[in-house]
Amino acid sequence: MRILFVCGRARARSPTAEQIFARVPGIETASAGVSPDADEPVDVDHLAWAEIVVMEPAHRRKMMRRFGAHLRGVRLVCLDVPDAYAFMAPALVRLLEARAGRFLPR
Repeated sequence: MRILFVCGRARARSPTAEQIFARVPGIETASAGVSPDADEPVDVDHLAWAEIVVMEPAHRRKMMRRFGAHLRGVRLVCLDVPDAYAFMAPALVRLLEARAGRFLPR
């Protein structure tokens, strides 16, 4: 299973998710952002590579507006994780594990 974690600027939430879920056997991870100033901006190659997990509904809307045609048949999940955490913050790690654990393989 390949998962692309997406947030705004790819500096806290999605890189944290990338790191913690990369440890799960059978999962490959990457992270990117929807903002023009993202450390790793989302592009079409990302979409062809993985299932998409966004942090907020606004990220889903941006992805649909920008890549709608490329998202047909791609699983897109929203975790509803607010932009209120620093990279690898323990509270963020716990929240991501709780919310993403519902759809990840055991």
